[in-house]
Amino acid sequence: MMVKINGDSREVPDGLTVSALLAFLEMRNDRVAIEHNLNILPRPLWNATQVRPNDNFEIVHFVGGG
Repeated sequence: MMVKINGDSREVPDGLTVSALLAFLEMRNDRVAIEHNLNILPRPLWNATQVRPNDNFEIVHFVGGG
């Protein structure tokens, strides 16, 4: 199915949760924040939120430094 991630259309497998989407994208889930269809998605909902065709995600990586 097609979804949009950070403005780019991507083909992803059907049946993913948001947590599984991060694993599919090989992103560490401890250093990101996710906006799903223009709403911030709280971390406790990542396992329960199903990815649907045409969903729009903005995934922001936290970077440490000093």
